[in-house]
Amino acid sequence: MDGDPLMASHPPGPPRTGRLGRLVAGASGAGLFIALVLAAAPFIPATESGVTGALLLGFASGWALVAVLSVRFSDQPQRWTAVPAVFMGLGGLLLVLFGDPMREVLAWLWPPALLALMMWAAVRIRRQLRSRAVRALLYPVIVLLVLASLTGGYETVRGAVRAGSTPGQGRLIDVGGHRLYLHCTGSGGPTVVIEPGAGLTSSDLAPISPAVARETRVCVYDRAGRGWSDPSDVPQDGARIAADLHTLLRRGDEPGPYVLAGHSFGGLYALTFAARYPEEVAGLVLIDSTAPAADPTPGPPPAADPDDTMQRISALVVAGGRLGLGRLLGVASADHLQSTVDEYLLAGFSVDQAAALRTFDDKPLVVLSAGRGARPGWAASQDALAALSSNSLHRVVGGATHGSLIDDDHDAAETARAILDAVSAVRERDARP
Repeated sequence: MDGDPLMASHPPGPPRTGRLGRLVAGASGAGLFIALVLAAAPFIPATESGVTGALLLGFASGWALVAVLSVRFSDQPQRWTAVPAVFMGLGGLLLVLFGDPMREVLAWLWPPALLALMMWAAVRIRRQLRSRAVRALLYPVIVLLVLASLTGGYETVRGAVRAGSTPGQGRLIDVGGHRLYLHCTGSGGPTVVIEPGAGLTSSDLAPISPAVARETRVCVYDRAGRGWSDPSDVPQDGARIAADLHTLLRRGDEPGPYVLAGHSFGGLYALTFAARYPEEVAGLVLIDSTAPAADPTPGPPPAADPDDTMQRISALVVAGGRLGLGRLLGVASADHLQSTVDEYLLAGFSVDQAAALRTFDDKPLVVLSAGRGARPGWAASQDALAALSSNSLHRVVGGATHGSLIDDDHDAAETARAILDAVSAVRERDARP
């Protein structure tokens, strides 16, 4: 029989005219809806590979719908869209079935293949689509996928290069399944250990640590997944961060007792460390610290057990990070982006765990608060932190903001002075008969 076999298989009906624009828009919307439903489906693993695979399967269904509906209901059949449908569907299925090992393989194969496919698709659109309106719908999709292929390839190569390099200063130390970066300078005791705030790294402490190192030994490090440190498969709540830091200092031959200084969320981790290892903490400096839970749940502090929704949100964000989303947000890598997102998702656990420190007895405690930009109730929470010890000092830095206490030269000097005040107080206390 002559003609299109697909057309011949249908009985005669009304002429199929220019409905392609509505069909493409509807198929695209349906593909997006299916992608979101699959990403949230309980039978899809709540992992980066699983969620990414689910999204690809949904997008594949959108391309497939364009192919089927354009043949059946329009006068401009677009059979070529079956090719990206198969391409994305196969990739999504492999990710869902085989997980991270397949993701690591596809990270190298996918970007050049996707780029070539989109170049081919652009030619098909130019040759086969007469409707300018439909071209206006499809060309932006092609451009986005081309950008995804380029940024995804760049992030893969960049990650491989970074993984093969070593830090110019400091050390990478295995703490059990992953390595953390530790950099210690100066001499004397007690050793100061500084915890940066949420999403930050050891390099963000550069305005502070050199001034402290002139008077005593000081250590900075990168939490799992950021800076030079490896990501971890274990949820990084306050308890895990404190345990990893304890292992890091022990294996790095940096003996205590320590003066722990924590900025923002870092204050939570310092408090948790002091609760878990009280004999190894001689002093605390809380730099505009996030406050622990005021009314913690009775019993042992809860261990992090992220629910399914939290894990899927994290997986979705890190998948975007593999395509360069982190760059737009000022984050160095996809691992760093995931570490930061997880830090906020686990904040509730960390706040409860920090509340385990009910008292710091008479050990030196310095609370440093920003004088500007505090939200309601912040000042009271800072006063409550200062009340943990009978040997405390609460200082408000007028004109300073939460961030400027570590990134503004003048205000960072005040932070360094507060840390050294705690060091002096520990030395005086140790010198007593």
